[in-house]
Amino acid sequence: MAMKMRKKKKRVALLCALVIGTSSALTGCQIGKTDVVVSKNLSGKQVFSIGNATCSLNEAKVYLVNYQNIYGNTYGIDLLSEKTKEDSLQDYVKKVTLSELTKVVCMDLLAESEDLSLSKEDEELVSNAAKEYYDSLTKEEISYLGVSQSDIVTYYEHYALAQKLYNSLTGSVNEEVSDDEARVMEAMQIYITDKDKAQEAAARLSAGEDFASVASNYNEGGNIELNIARDDLPKEVEKVAFNLENDEVSGMISTDNGYYFIKCLNKYNEELTDANKVNIIEKREKEAFDDVYEEFIKKQGSYLNEKVWDALELETQVKMETNTFFETYDTYCSDI
Repeated sequence: MAMKMRKKKKRVALLCALVIGTSSALTGCQIGKTDVVVSKNLSGKQVFSIGNATCSLNEAKVYLVNYQNIYGNTYGIDLLSEKTKEDSLQDYVKKVTLSELTKVVCMDLLAESEDLSLSKEDEELVSNAAKEYYDSLTKEEISYLGVSQSDIVTYYEHYALAQKLYNSLTGSVNEEVSDDEARVMEAMQIYITDKDKAQEAAARLSAGEDFASVASNYNEGGNIELNIARDDLPKEVEKVAFNLENDEVSGMISTDNGYYFIKCLNKYNEELTDANKVNIIEKREKEAFDDVYEEFIKKQGSYLNEKVWDALELETQVKMETNTFFETYDTYCSDI
């Protein structure tokens, strides 16, 4: 049975998470698949430029401080001292900030080229959101960020226009997803790379041995129990697995990389299937967006003011607690 899924409103931060994979979080300085050239006549108050648009240092600070506190509050960690194997978490937050800002600027340029703009109703919502967020800032935060209420209005306008573009480009995406396309089944697997061992496992299963016991001796595929959706496993395995009945065990399935055995525990998990329908729609939206976005940014010159960006550090001497920039936007502007 096909099911029509109501499109969810996504703020641009979530949208950018969808496309961040194509940016590599600006590792190696890229926007999408396009290289970013380091610095080109940018002032000390500009972080980067794309086409004829620039991003100010103050706008970058607003994103950076909010992300610092969002990540810190979510994970309960000290971003300024905690280390990962490759980067400090502060460096990671800076990468996320730069990645999202470049997306917003690129999307605003694309919106302008498509003659998209904010309506008066949109601008009123943005203005209300900006007032609430600005009023939430302490004097110390305003001083560090270097912003006025009109600046916050501008930053929210950038954000809102990017959201409007995304909704425009993905509005025609087909939201019909059948139960069969989205079906998620619960199963057990045995994956073996060696043919002789696979044949041993096949013989033991044919003799009626418990699947879990055989799996514990032979499985090389990580978890024995797993949920399977379309495209999770090789096509040869998927074809067999999705035709199994509950408690049915497959024979040995040969693939280019090894051999599989599948036991069906539940051929249709309704809750996981419904959740997967949302994932499928989001994937379609991402593909529709990326097709236009990537083609557009290939034609845009992109320059990073590396000196300014590398010198930007979080303020640690003054308490910076603001973390509601995106939340406040959502409250007022999620329907733009």
